[in-house]
Amino acid sequence: MTGPVLLVGCQRSGTTALSYALSSAFAAAGGHFTVNGKLPYLLDRWLTPVDLEARHFRADEVLYALDRKPPQGTGVEVWRAQAEAALRRAARDVAEGAVRDADELAHRITSESYAGFPYWGDKYNEYLLHLPRLGRMLPDARFLVLVRHPDEVADSMLRWTGDRPWRPVSRAAAHAKWTAWNAAWLEFSASLPTDRFLVAEYRDVCRGEATARMEAFLGLELTPFLAELAPRTHEVTGGALPAETERVWSALTDQARPVLSVGH
Repeated sequence: MTGPVLLVGCQRSGTTALSYALSSAFAAAGGHFTVNGKLPYLLDRWLTPVDLEARHFRADEVLYALDRKPPQGTGVEVWRAQAEAALRRAARDVAEGAVRDADELAHRITSESYAGFPYWGDKYNEYLLHLPRLGRMLPDARFLVLVRHPDEVADSMLRWTGDRPWRPVSRAAAHAKWTAWNAAWLEFSASLPTDRFLVAEYRDVCRGEATARMEAFLGLELTPFLAELAPRTHEVTGGALPAETERVWSALTDQARPVLSVGH
């Protein structure tokens, strides 16, 4: 496996459950996978050319965000300590005027945060909203994309509890949010070589039907770590979707079930 792996997917698509399984699988093979590590997301927000020009990288804001909702995953304590050290070094270098390129510095911070691991990965849903910058910060990244039927996602969004002010409160809005997030992936993936990403459907993953493809993509054994994954709701049987939602869903399922070449 070469290059970091970013697990992405719209909210309520099953990415959290899959990310914990991946965290265990990576750790068993000597690597590290953070669950909601979100460091590249925070760097996109807080490390810009304007910050470099002012010689003022707000590493303290990034550290505060990491502590507000701490990342999870096997061995996360080591990663957290390395991330803080990398952020503090970067802030010092920016203040000294030793850095000229925000994307290169973001790459350095992220690499130093996962130093010592032969391969690594991270999951954060909002990466879908920052894909072009992620592509510049992590030019060797590969993407594992988990997709789920828009009706199932909408139902899950509407059942959400807790303090989530960004939660849709109508089915139409939930469909629209699903569509916007997944359309962002389709637009970005058009610029990627096909070996840089793998799209899998949520229920295929739960049934074990995507395991072989994911193992080949990651170069890791996953079967024992995916055994506990199971859908919590009944499968959607169909029904009319908004036209744009249907278009995006069709394109995603095409990516999730690539046509095999003749003879294979």
